Amino acid sequence: MRFAEVNLFGVYVAWISLAMVCAWLVTIALRRIASRFRFLSQVWHPALFVFSVYLIELSSKVLLAAR
Repeated sequence: MRFAEVNLFGVYVAWISLAMVCAWLVTIALRRIASRFRFLSQVWHPALFVFSVYLIELSSKVLLAAR
């Protein structure tokens, strides 16, 4: 796949920025689920854990799109 710009309502946006927003929305949903079940209180550093989940989600999207 060639990573080209995406036309979003007449504005050309880089594909990676849309992937970043999508990954952040998924991370927000996962963070809410984890806090509801009190999982975030069990990890050593909650902010670092959420950031690593975001990076895993973003890299998964990029690798699947590059395939």
